[in-house]
Amino acid sequence: MAVGFIFGAAFATLIKSLVANVIMPPIGLLLGRVDFSQLFISLDGNAYATIAELDKAGAPAIKYGLFVNDTISFVILGFVMFMFIKSYNKLKKEEVVPEAAPTTKVCSECAMEIPIAAKKCGHCGNTAV
Repeated sequence: MAVGFIFGAAFATLIKSLVANVIMPPIGLLLGRVDFSQLFISLDGNAYATIAELDKAGAPAIKYGLFVNDTISFVILGFVMFMFIKSYNKLKKEEVVPEAAPTTKVCSECAMEIPIAAKKCGHCGNTAV
């Protein structure tokens, strides 16, 4: 189970890098050269050119561009994990449960069920069961 957690964390890092470095730059280019990782709203009223300047000043901000990147990473990771589990369940063999041996039989005279070890029917008295 620990290996699964380690693999999951490494995979999440890979997906985050995929979104930040491969998926979002073309989307930003299509939307007019927007760098999503640099989108923020400063809450102290001052203007900052980059998130690095904002962090250096220690100003509070809503970093919605990073949130967009993280949301896309989460959706991709969730989809990949869903597909992985779905394919794993398809590969897993269904467990075959053996049929249990019968514990009763049917009387040839009255058609009532009687225990398999019975020598005579308790309902009609037939001895040729």
